[in-house]
Parts: sequence; C-alpha cells; structure tokens
Amino acid sequence: MFKKILVATDGSPLSEKAVEQAIDLACVHNAELVAFTVVIPIPRSYMEGTVIQAITAADAMERQQLEAAQVLVDGIVARAGAVGLSCQSVVAHSSQVAESIIAAAKQHQSDLIVMASHGRKGIGRLLLGSETQHVLTHSVLPVLVLR
Repeated sequence: MFKKILVATDGSPLSEKAVEQAIDLACVHNAELVAFTVVIPIPRSYMEGTVIQAITAADAMERQQLEAAQVLVDGIVARAGAVGLSCQSVVAHSSQVAESIIAAAKQHQSDLIVMASHGRKGIGRLLLGSETQHVLTHSVLPVLVLR
C-alpha cells in the first residue's frame, strides 16, 4: 500500500517511537523510508551596534545543530539499512517546521507522513503551537500520529 514513508523526528524519546513504528511499517509494506528533521535557524540581530562575535557564535551554534541533525537522521538510515530497508536522510533548515515536513513529503513523493505528537492541550498548545496539528490540517497525504 505505501511505497515511500517520510518519518519526521526531532530526536526526542517520543519521536523515537514514531521512528520505530515507521521502520516497522516500512518493513511490512516493503516501502522506502525518508528520515527527516528540521533545524530552526538561530535568530540574529542586524541592528546597528550588533557585536560581530555574537553573529559568529550563532553561526557556530547553528553549524553544530545541523551536524547533530545529520547524525540523527544518519542513525535512522543505519537502523533501516540493518533490517534491509532503503532509506535516505534529509535535514531542512527552516523556521517553518510543519511546512518543511509537508514540502519534503511532496518533494520525495511520499505516500505517508509518520510523526509524533506531545499531545499538548489548552494553553500549552496555544503557547507552544502544534507542528503536528499544522501538518494534519494542511497535508494532502495521510499522516500517522503517534503519542
């Protein structure tokens, strides 16, 4: 039924469950897997008087985050390969996480998006937002949400 599954992860224990389920599902359907994560850019101030070192430090932190993200998705590729699955790793650099997930699923011609939800409700969801909710309401693809 599914030929290509995109699994979105942020490295949290909850998203780890989504990765496990995506690998299992890909095995059942003999599907390809796309391991996907997003690195959010570090805000910078270019206002007059900004210290150049602060921008350089932000650049260094961002490089470290990108490297850590690549290690995360490469680990998923290795795990998928260990069970005989074809898997590719993708790291996006964007402040729009949900839109990046949807765009990557479309770009990689995925049939399914697998991701986790922290299940926040009420004011917590309002304050923190819900990337999962955004993906659910804006994706034309099926989305499997794990909690």
